[in-house]
Amino acid sequence: MSTPGPGLGLLTLSATLPSLNTSWCQKADTSILCSPQLQVIIFFFSLYLVAFGQGGHKPCVQAFGADQFDAQNPEEFKAKSSFFNWWYFGLCSGTLVAFLILNYIQDNLSWVLGFGIPCIIMVVALVVFLCGTTTYRYSVKRNEKSPFVRIGQVFVLAVRNWRTSSIAADKEAYGTLPSAGSEQYKFLNKALLAPDGSKEHGKVCCIGEVEEAKAVLRLVPIWATSLVYAVVLAQSSTFFTKQGATMDRSITTSVKIPAASLQAFISLTIVLSIPIYDCIFVPLARAWTGKPAGITMLQRIGTGMFLSAISMALAALTEMKRIKIAREHGLVDKPEATIPMSVWCLVPQYVVTGLSDMLTMVGLQEFFYDQVPNELRSIGLALYLSIFGVGSFLSGILISAIDKATGGSGGESWFPNNLNKAHLYYFYWLLAALSAIELALYFYFAKKYIYNRATRQMQS
Repeated sequence: MSTPGPGLGLLTLSATLPSLNTSWCQKADTSILCSPQLQVIIFFFSLYLVAFGQGGHKPCVQAFGADQFDAQNPEEFKAKSSFFNWWYFGLCSGTLVAFLILNYIQDNLSWVLGFGIPCIIMVVALVVFLCGTTTYRYSVKRNEKSPFVRIGQVFVLAVRNWRTSSIAADKEAYGTLPSAGSEQYKFLNKALLAPDGSKEHGKVCCIGEVEEAKAVLRLVPIWATSLVYAVVLAQSSTFFTKQGATMDRSITTSVKIPAASLQAFISLTIVLSIPIYDCIFVPLARAWTGKPAGITMLQRIGTGMFLSAISMALAALTEMKRIKIAREHGLVDKPEATIPMSVWCLVPQYVVTGLSDMLTMVGLQEFFYDQVPNELRSIGLALYLSIFGVGSFLSGILISAIDKATGGSGGESWFPNNLNKAHLYYFYWLLAALSAIELALYFYFAKKYIYNRATRQMQS
């Protein structure tokens, strides 16, 4: 937890440097310390340090928090599912405060204060975290062999034995461990046999190692079919904000909503919906289905993906209305003019995005934590985070490709600098269509997915 702290401290320092007394710099002959180049270097170094710290902090601390619950205890298993809900509740509450308070402080008071407050909060959080050191549960490593080595060995041996009879491998798997998971990815069962088809200690994998490799491989289709969702989510911080910047954001004659603060509606929706979901929906669904979490993790993820497609359709309809009003008022060639359309028209797409976020994001967190081998749980959560990193890159690539395809040879790009001449609604409809295709593929793979044994036992 400590790595983001120094990054935030340096970020505060980078904001402080321009405010240093100019005469002090001249008297002290510290032109290097007071140079703009130093400020830029510290600024970017601090951003990379914060990003590096978040990369280690996010998956590890969340996995550590979930590890405090005993998965073999039915009551704690239920509590663990709620943990992911309330974890995300806390995360989004902090984001909401940042949008509403820190944005105002940075824009109207001081960037030094705006960066310094999160730095102080992070230090306090670290102290609180360390105070609980003696009360935490710690996982005990039962296998001396690294999980990466175990899983990698399965694939290597399966490839090595690709000529070996599948019948012998299947007999070795099904005869020892009658598991539903053994019927998937049967080619990995060949890792159970030595090259000559006999079982030879030290040169083959055990059943548990093969099942671990299958469990990891089963995650790949779910990961891949979640990428379009991540592309859709990336639009809430980019094009949604650009839409809002052109619209009437007035609350009173002298107060306007900052365009970037519109994202607070997503966080607000999540903060309001998680207590309703966890305290009302889950108990009712649990009584109906008999499942500890009310519905399965994959059902929750799929519902959120459906809502993300709806959010794109809503965004497209709102954008079409915005363009129509701009044309009716002769504002198409006036990109700086305010469209006489209330920014509150964007609220539905933000709210649906927030509901989608609450369902899919939390579902993916719990899924990638729960379905990987115990020693790889932090890696599983890192895999979950990679969905949104890759999704952001894919969003950028898709936008660049469409811009080049539609704007080349003197054509009319979908994304000109003047948003009133843009065809942003085409892009939204495209994402809605891609979301529908993604949802169909997701349902196909989710239907065939087999949960690990511990989860099956708890859900039965």
